[in-house]
Amino acid sequence: MAKPQEKVSFGQRLKQIWMVFKFTAKQDKWFMPLALGAVLIPLALTAVAIMIWGWLWLPVGILLTLLAVLIVLNLRSNRAMMNAAEGQPGAAAQIMETMRGDWRVTPAVSSTTQMDMVHLVIGRPGVILLAEGNPQRIRGLLGQEKRRLAKVIGSAPLYDYLIGQGEGELPIRKLRPTLIRLPRNLSGKDVNALDKRLKALTSRPQMPKGAIPKNMRPPRGNFRQTRGR
Repeated sequence: MAKPQEKVSFGQRLKQIWMVFKFTAKQDKWFMPLALGAVLIPLALTAVAIMIWGWLWLPVGILLTLLAVLIVLNLRSNRAMMNAAEGQPGAAAQIMETMRGDWRVTPAVSSTTQMDMVHLVIGRPGVILLAEGNPQRIRGLLGQEKRRLAKVIGSAPLYDYLIGQGEGELPIRKLRPTLIRLPRNLSGKDVNALDKRLKALTSRPQMPKGAIPKNMRPPRGNFRQTRGR
């Protein structure tokens, strides 16, 4: 469930906007030209309005300029973040955690040592599984998770998506609009009840499937010393 947002001061808000501005300018080559156009066009129209109707149009022009820049920043920053998130492990869960609405996100309810993972999302549409990783490995992991959840979700709808660029996969940039368009099958009470059942199911940590990496294995001598005690 989305946590209540803390109040942000005006200075902190400006700092956040500036960080988003720099990030977008670095990731998106079209952002600066579009932002420049968002500044120049309203200012040019404002200058014409001032010459015809007077200086009362100056505040209006400034507000229109700021609004145009913020619209461009919002559109291009979302695109830049989606491009940066492409192929990053755990990106789908991070995007879901920032979505507006009642989305209960449990990252990596099932995973492998090769960074394949399945995220669990509970919301008004029902139960949603988001799989990230190698398509050949993750499909088996996704199938296991679907069979495990089917025992406890009852009649709640179950959706599953494989995040990626291949055939039959969902590009991460389309994740938000795809889930927003899903029908609202459950009430708020149904979501709460389902969330409690699934929390009980997923509360036990699962060991990642696959070989343990060498840097995570205990030294060989430790096992022999333990046996000798």
